[in-house]
Amino acid sequence: MLILAIDIGTSSTRTALFDQSGVRIVTTTAQATHALITDRDGRAEIEPAALLDGVRACIGRTLAAARRDRTLRGRAIAGVATSCFWHSLVGTTADGRPLTRVITWADSRCRDDAARLRGHHDERRYHQRTGCMLRASFWPAKLAWLQRTEPRVFSRVARWMSPAEWLYLQLSSGLRCAHGMATGTGLYDPEAMSWDAPSLARFGVPQSSLSPIADTPLRLDRRWHRAWPEIADAAWYPAIGDGAANNLGVGATRRGWAAINFGTSGAVRILRDRGEARAPFGLFCYRVDARRFLVGGAISNAGSLRAWCLDQLRLPEDPSAIERALADRPGPDHGLRVLPFWLAERAPTWREDLRGAIVGLTQATSALDVLQATTEASFHRLATIIDLLPGSRSRLRIAVGGGIQKSRGALQRLADVLGREVRPSLEPESSLSGAAVLALERLRSADQIAATTGEPIAPRRTHARAYARERVELAALERTLYPTDSTKRTRRTRR
Repeated sequence: MLILAIDIGTSSTRTALFDQSGVRIVTTTAQATHALITDRDGRAEIEPAALLDGVRACIGRTLAAARRDRTLRGRAIAGVATSCFWHSLVGTTADGRPLTRVITWADSRCRDDAARLRGHHDERRYHQRTGCMLRASFWPAKLAWLQRTEPRVFSRVARWMSPAEWLYLQLSSGLRCAHGMATGTGLYDPEAMSWDAPSLARFGVPQSSLSPIADTPLRLDRRWHRAWPEIADAAWYPAIGDGAANNLGVGATRRGWAAINFGTSGAVRILRDRGEARAPFGLFCYRVDARRFLVGGAISNAGSLRAWCLDQLRLPEDPSAIERALADRPGPDHGLRVLPFWLAERAPTWREDLRGAIVGLTQATSALDVLQATTEASFHRLATIIDLLPGSRSRLRIAVGGGIQKSRGALQRLADVLGREVRPSLEPESSLSGAAVLALERLRSADQIAATTGEPIAPRRTHARAYARERVELAALERTLYPTDSTKRTRRTRR
């Protein structure tokens, strides 16, 4: 038995076949890029047709590779499962013709609309119901922005859907939205497992404009049977969000496990079986399926800071040279304290007014000092989120995916900053792998899934203690430079 997995990201689509143990058949991996349309106003959109072309091309290449491989001939593809970027939407006619581009999670043109929504609605109560924040990433602000700036287009839209739903509408036999996709819209109640009626009423979204919510599979539309006969009878499972798929793909699916994804941005997530759908304010609580929740937080400034340092500080272009130089450096002896807010930060504070700061510069400060300190600053943000997670006081196993998993030195420094053991994922395509794991679970074949993490990397105690002290200093620096209303009141009282 084989699984066809699809991973749709904001810049590219990947597909591959996985065997019954959840192991990727590398020779079947295909990739297609698509353009993210951006501008200075915060636009971040994708043409729907470009997404469809990429998915079709990748499926075709993966199946073609399988036909050439004698060992794969005759092996049935039982399921098709998809991971897709969360928090994004496209408006269509009743028959699914796009009237807008795909407005991605990264599109920030609605930030003023998000602020207005927070001024009129209780964000804490909204978070308690939906597990989401009233911010630019989520649907309520995006819909308010569209209604304000494009009223004619907005009035013509009959259906709002995620890009994955739209793609499935073009390729499969029906329209439905998985719980693991609906949960990232900001219009879904993970406790009730349905669209959130109070949010629909307050934000003016008719439930008839949203897809039915179900995790039951679809089938490939007959139009594609001739091109892709291998998947004509496969079960097409509705797409889940890439964050949920990432946890499944790195193996962080059991109690006591957390997953860190560290790429351009970063996130920490834990899966919880059953129980209440609750998270501390500022963190998210999404539903993966009828059985599980995903609790955690995301940061905007992660690998993007490293890219900025490499670009702006004229560091060596050879990654291995930088790796060796950083590996030889001790803990935070550089004397720098960095608040890593180059981009508007998300969890846990969601304060859009914060700006980056590098404190402690001297004539002896080197470019490598700045690179090390900014990298550590991102790790400190992840540590702050971990400390807020339910059960974080107990021993937590942490599986790490994203670009960082290739660097032993970076993983060691991450373990030192967190003061916790980390384990690198063995599968570089964790969201793609997670989609395959989902299908295997649905097909009741998940018991045979192979281990997906490598040997643990333990923190160095001396370094971990130094980083713990540094984190206290960073929190004090943030309060000084960017006081909250409560901090301001405390200062006035002391005076």
